[in-house]
Amino acid sequence: MSDLRLLHKGGPIVGKIVLGGSKSITNRAYIIRALCQQTFDISNASDSDDSQSLLRLLNQKEGVLDAGHAGTTFRFLTAFFAFQPGSQLLTGSERMQQRPIGPLVDALRQLGAHIEYVNNEGYPPIQIGEAKTITDHKVSLPGDVSSQFISALLLVAPSLDNGLEITFTGELVSAPYLQMTLDIMGQFGVKSELKGNTITVRKQDYHSQDFVVEADWSSASYFFSIAALAEEAAITLKGLFVPSMQGDSAIADIARSFGVSTKIVDANTILITKAKEATALPLLEYDFLRQPDIAQTVFAMCAGKGVNGLFTGLQTLKIKETDRIRAMQTELAKVGFFLSKVPQKFHQKDLREMYMIEGQLLTEGIPAFDTYHDHRMAMSLAPLARLMPIIIKDAEVVTKSYPNFWQDLKHLGFQVLEA
Repeated sequence: MSDLRLLHKGGPIVGKIVLGGSKSITNRAYIIRALCQQTFDISNASDSDDSQSLLRLLNQKEGVLDAGHAGTTFRFLTAFFAFQPGSQLLTGSERMQQRPIGPLVDALRQLGAHIEYVNNEGYPPIQIGEAKTITDHKVSLPGDVSSQFISALLLVAPSLDNGLEITFTGELVSAPYLQMTLDIMGQFGVKSELKGNTITVRKQDYHSQDFVVEADWSSASYFFSIAALAEEAAITLKGLFVPSMQGDSAIADIARSFGVSTKIVDANTILITKAKEATALPLLEYDFLRQPDIAQTVFAMCAGKGVNGLFTGLQTLKIKETDRIRAMQTELAKVGFFLSKVPQKFHQKDLREMYMIEGQLLTEGIPAFDTYHDHRMAMSLAPLARLMPIIIKDAEVVTKSYPNFWQDLKHLGFQVLEA
């Protein structure tokens, strides 16, 4: 992969960005279509590496299936193929083989799936064989596991002989992603019931119908960050649904603390603006339990604006494409900002892990940011180029979710050059 040097010469940031379809929504729609008795068209599908990988492997069906770095693909396919004919060896990249899959495999085995670990217990790769007779329809999962485990089970639930009842224990992480899954299933005629900490889906058929994927709010978050770091900005973002089923749309509320305003232009277009006199709050407190994927964006916004922060709900960041907490600690230190865990004795009433970000932005020199094979590391740090020239290493990593990201930065006046 190549390294890129980014720079913005200053002045107002004005432009229009047409965002691609949501990777999360696209992937759910692909699984539903594969389970549907009749095919249907999916418009504005994500062109991300992850979605392309999922589509390719769904069509391959048997043999060795390599999901690469795509965690959603791996988890969704684990549940999908667990109850399909044939056998599959599902594998992935070196990092993928360090990301736990055990809770999902345990649940699928309880339902009757035949899955064996190839190397290390609880981790990819896995061998999926013909499913045994499905007799059970109840599973239990900790609420603090990846929401993708639960979504993977929900998507296949209507096709199971006895349906499925999922009970989760403890605090539920990334709840908006589960609600997104249920909402999309509902658009294809599947009824579900959520009572307390239990979701029930009876056996039923998905109804085939053409589907339009809304644009990705996590991709939009980087432009809210750019607006926050600009003196003045007026950026039109097309493709976003308002209201949205995506929890990451919360970035609009967070960005308000940085002086960024959001105006709804029409049903799928917003205008984000930053006035020259707008100021940021001195301290931001936020719980990312429901929106962990925009945490890195907000960390970089804090560093760029010199805003201190107190954050909770970050537990799943450690098991993403990289340990995102450790990675952000390393990279933000290069520009004088420090992300650190707050000792429990200083927040005894809140038993959750709490992190603090503080520092004074250093704008001298040209920091070179490592990306750790993580698309969100590259894109969350890129807006800092509004304040100083920076280098993003292995910049092609953005193709995992947003292949046109660097081109779209050019549309807003950023210089994007080979380093």
